[in-house]
Amino acid sequence: MFNKLKRTKVFRDPLYGYIEVELEVIAKLIDSKEVQRLRRIRQLSGVCMVFQTAEHSRFCHALGTYQMAKLVIDEVEGAKENLSEYEQVLLLVSALLHDVGHGPYSHAFEHILDVAHEEMSARIITYPNGDIYNILKEYNIDPLDVANIIRKKSKYKVVEQLISSQLDVDRLDYLSRDAYFTGATYGTIDRNRLLRSLIITKNQVYVRASGLHSVESYLMSRYHMYFQVYYHPVARAYELLLETIYLRIKDLSDKNIKINANLEDFLNVIKNSNNIESYIEIDDSYVNGFIKQLLKCDDLILNEFANALEKRHLFKYIEIDEDNNLDEIKQFINKKYYYYESSVSAVAYLTSKGDNSIKILLPNGKEIALEDYSKVINALAKSSYKEVKRIYYFEG
Repeated sequence: MFNKLKRTKVFRDPLYGYIEVELEVIAKLIDSKEVQRLRRIRQLSGVCMVFQTAEHSRFCHALGTYQMAKLVIDEVEGAKENLSEYEQVLLLVSALLHDVGHGPYSHAFEHILDVAHEEMSARIITYPNGDIYNILKEYNIDPLDVANIIRKKSKYKVVEQLISSQLDVDRLDYLSRDAYFTGATYGTIDRNRLLRSLIITKNQVYVRASGLHSVESYLMSRYHMYFQVYYHPVARAYELLLETIYLRIKDLSDKNIKINANLEDFLNVIKNSNNIESYIEIDDSYVNGFIKQLLKCDDLILNEFANALEKRHLFKYIEIDEDNNLDEIKQFINKKYYYYESSVSAVAYLTSKGDNSIKILLPNGKEIALEDYSKVINALAKSSYKEVKRIYYFEG
C-alpha cells in the first residue's frame, strides 16, 4: 500500500485544468533535484526561434505525462483490473521520470553526447547518490524496474506500451502541449475520446473499433507536427549552431587548448557520459551562461558562433532535391563555413506486427492491426513517408 498525502497537491495546467498528486512518492519525486532541473530545459529547444511562445519546459511535459498516466488508470477500461497496485505506481513514476535524462536544449546536446536521452534517464534513475534513486528505495520501488520500463526490457509489457509506443501517454501530452504553446492547431487531438476508446485486456493495450477515427486524426496530427514544428528548418538551424559550438569546445578540449569560460561540468560529461553528478548540473541556464562568456572568447571561431547565437544570426539553408547537384550548391554558397545535414524524415504511421503497433479490438473480440483495419492508415503508411534533405551554411 502506497501512502497518500494528507491533502491532494495540485498544479494548474492549461491543458488539464488541475494536475492532481495524491501519492507521497510522486510529490517527493517532483521535488527531487533531477526533476526540478527539467524546469530549466525547454521542451522544444530551438523551436522558440520560430514560434515565440514555445517557451514551455520539460518539467511541464513531465507533469502532463504523469497526468495522462493517471487518467489512463482512472478512465481506461481494464486498467485497474489488469495492473497491480505496484504496476499502477510504476506507470505514474515512469511517466513522470521518462524525460529526466534530457540534456540542455534537448536533442541538440543528445547528438553531441551520442547517448539517447532514454538511456540517460535510466542511468539517472539508477544512480545511487541521486535523489530519485533514494526516494524510490524509500517507498520500496525498485529503481531498476523504472529504468527497464524506459529501456523497454519487456518485464512490464502493458506499462511499457503506455509509456512508449505509437499511442502512449508521452505523445498524448506533448502533441497537445506543443500545439497549445506554438499555436499550431493541426497538433490538437481529442484526448478524451482516445482515452474512452482504449481498453486493456489480455496483457495488451487495444483501441476499440469505434475509436478508429480519433486514432486516424491523432496520427495525422502527429505527422503534421513533425514537419510544421519539430523539423522546422529555422529551429534546426538554431540547434545546428548550438551543436557547432559544442563540437568546437570538444575539439579545443581534445587538443588541451584552454577556453576562457566555465565549462567544467560540460567537459566532464563530454569525456564521460556516465558522470551523472556533472550531467544533472547542466541545463539551458548553464549553457546560456557559458555562451555569454564565449562572446569574448579568445578563440575566434567560438567567439563568432557565440555572437551569432546571441544575435539570432543562424545558419541559412537550401533544400536539396533530385534536380540539385550537391557539389554545385557548395560552390554556389562559397562561404566561410558550411554544414551539410543528410535528411530528416517521418511517416504518419510505422507499420509493425510487433508490440509497438496499434491494435484494434473488434466487437467480436478478435484483434487486427490498425493498418489492416483502416484504409486511411493503410494508404498513409504506404504513401506518407517524407524525407527532406538540406544543406545548411553560415555566412561569416
